[in-house]
Amino acid sequence: MTTPEAADAKKVLLAAPRGYCAGVDRAVETVERALEKYGAPVYVRKEIVHNRYVVDTLAERGAIFVDETTEVPEGSHLVFSAHGVSPAVHAEAKALSLETLDATCPLVTKVHNEVKRFARDGYQILLIGHEGHEEVEGTAGEAPDVVHLVDGAVSVDSLDFGPEDKLVWLSQTTLSVDETMEIVQLLKAKFPHITDPPSDDICYATQNRQVAVKAIAERSDLVIVVGSQNSSNSKRLVEVALQGGADASYLVDYAHQVKPEWLDGVTTVGVTSGASVPEILVQDVIKLLDDHGFHTVEEVTTAAEKLVFSLPRVLRPASWHRRVSQPEASCSAR
Repeated sequence: MTTPEAADAKKVLLAAPRGYCAGVDRAVETVERALEKYGAPVYVRKEIVHNRYVVDTLAERGAIFVDETTEVPEGSHLVFSAHGVSPAVHAEAKALSLETLDATCPLVTKVHNEVKRFARDGYQILLIGHEGHEEVEGTAGEAPDVVHLVDGAVSVDSLDFGPEDKLVWLSQTTLSVDETMEIVQLLKAKFPHITDPPSDDICYATQNRQVAVKAIAERSDLVIVVGSQNSSNSKRLVEVALQGGADASYLVDYAHQVKPEWLDGVTTVGVTSGASVPEILVQDVIKLLDDHGFHTVEEVTTAAEKLVFSLPRVLRPASWHRRVSQPEASCSAR
């Protein structure tokens, strides 16, 4: 039985920033505005973002999610997800006379442009990322003959290039910063002449959420990360929490997935969420923890985010003048 003193000691550390980033906000709003402008159905290639709640909610409003462009009826409206697509997918859409709306995160587009530039300049591109992830597939598809996937440290051993080969490394935007830099060090040890990218590829939001979870993990017995199992950045937050000092960390889509036994003997619970998670899901977890005696909530803020990305031009209201800015240096430092 929990004593009154133990109950008073229970608290929640709520990470900030957490949840929606500028790229996700733009992608979700793209589908919402498309439904308002064109009516249902609006087709979306793959999940618009990797979050079950978001996808289900948009589906209820008339979005139809498909795995392949060829599933979309000719002449329909099709939204490309935040993760980006390859030139081959754009060609498929054009062949079907589809009206496309590109919700690719501008920070992913930046990496696509880097791939095209380095490929044009004769480089072999070592892309650090996870095999099968949609972002990696789209990025590699910009220059498939010269992009080589590096999926974890073990992949470095199989790479075979000589000193005469021009090499550059790039990365998926949603990776663990620490793990990525470990791989980079291995690449540099094996290929001392490898070139660094012109700027960080891991996005500001991924980095900020990892810094925030580190700040709460060192003070938490348990860290609950709200996010979907197919969300790369959410899964990385669990890893970072464990590396940062938490005794345990779990990934949940919904509050009801939090198991009561996780809370046994726990006095401090850290809570955060991936970059594709709406705040309502986080608040559901906070309410559940309150029901279990965790009444005190302390928000731990490590950065302020003000970045906003404009919608695709055809969806912008005539009077809409949102400023598009670049991530501040303090947000993107490795």
